[in-house]
Amino acid sequence: MQLRYDYRVYPDASRCRALARAFGCARVVWNDCLRDRKEAHAAGLPYPKSADLSRLRITQAKRTEGRAWLADVSAVVLQQALRDLDIAYKTFFDSIRGKRKGPKVGPPRYKSKKDSRQAIRLNANAFTVCDGGTVYVAKVGRIKVKWSRPLPAVPTSLTVIRDSSGRYFMSFVVDTRPDHLPESDTEVGIDLGLTTFAVLSDGTRISSPKFLRRAEKKLKRLHKDLSRKAKGSKSREKARIKIARQHARVADRRRDWHHKASTQIIRDNQAVYVEDLAVSGIARTRLAKSVHDAGWSAFVHMLECKAAKCGRYFGKIGRFEPTSQVCSTCGVKDGPKPLHVREWTCKACGAVHDRDDNASKNTLAAGRADRLNASLSARKTRRKLPARRDEAGSHQGGRATAVGIPSRQAGERVKGPSTWR
Repeated sequence: MQLRYDYRVYPDASRCRALARAFGCARVVWNDCLRDRKEAHAAGLPYPKSADLSRLRITQAKRTEGRAWLADVSAVVLQQALRDLDIAYKTFFDSIRGKRKGPKVGPPRYKSKKDSRQAIRLNANAFTVCDGGTVYVAKVGRIKVKWSRPLPAVPTSLTVIRDSSGRYFMSFVVDTRPDHLPESDTEVGIDLGLTTFAVLSDGTRISSPKFLRRAEKKLKRLHKDLSRKAKGSKSREKARIKIARQHARVADRRRDWHHKASTQIIRDNQAVYVEDLAVSGIARTRLAKSVHDAGWSAFVHMLECKAAKCGRYFGKIGRFEPTSQVCSTCGVKDGPKPLHVREWTCKACGAVHDRDDNASKNTLAAGRADRLNASLSARKTRRKLPARRDEAGSHQGGRATAVGIPSRQAGERVKGPSTWR
């Protein structure tokens, strides 16, 4: 599997100027090739091939007076910019043809030197990890890297990034093997929320840190300072950088907290089940700021990636599953309830449920049922699927279950070795 490792780097003034040239040359090659393809499409001409664009916009352009400065940077940087454009077009074509899942992707757009993020990509021929904590980049020089952890293997590619706050990062892609953890006999369902970030089916509640809300006062003051600066002035640029650094600090804190919480959940449980939330739809409501502050999509993506890396099972249940409407004790569907109703009593069995605890238990039961059904279907169709351990819930014998989401029966446990502590 491929993993990406990001590190903070600290280039000196000369290296910053060399990186700025590399960013600019890669951007020019991208824009020139994109312009040629758009003009060919408008004129009804065939789609220009990458080899022709490489010869015209890189090899021959270096010999012209207007593009002679392209020779000041590594040719790998320019070739990778063209390859990135090819990937962007392929993603766009796959999206409109229905070959790519998820929301529709638009066509590639022109890049600007005023973009908040600048980046170049290099393959293994254009950089070297050196002794002394530095990385040599072709036609840039040695750059000091803050090695927070060692690389597990020799990197295959490198991306040098400059973010909106002026910080520099190096992102290495490494081919490595999954690091499976010892098997555990626990499984958990997760219900995500805003006031309480996550409620686990075992009763654990993770409070929401609300990093953006806590930084709002300072951000408000910084935005006031920015509004008083004249447009185009150096003082306005300094004020903009202050705001960008504050937002980067908030994002870093949220990302670090997500990593710690997701790692703990993956280590403690053999299987993790979550609900497939429509985050983009919820983010268009009055709860938009709180939804973005919580970062549900990033957290779920971390759970999925770490489960694959550590040999755990990760499953998503349908977003229309009525987890908040079904009693986790008897399985009777009690109907929809407004958001302000945080506790309710089942009319069938009289059990009193906390809304979030009940939803997390139903998520666990629905995830187990989906996993069992997928395993049975794979056995019939001879698809490859990881070996299934004995699970609680629905059984192959066709035992009748209650109406609604199949719930875990009292006294049933998932069998398996208990070696992880």
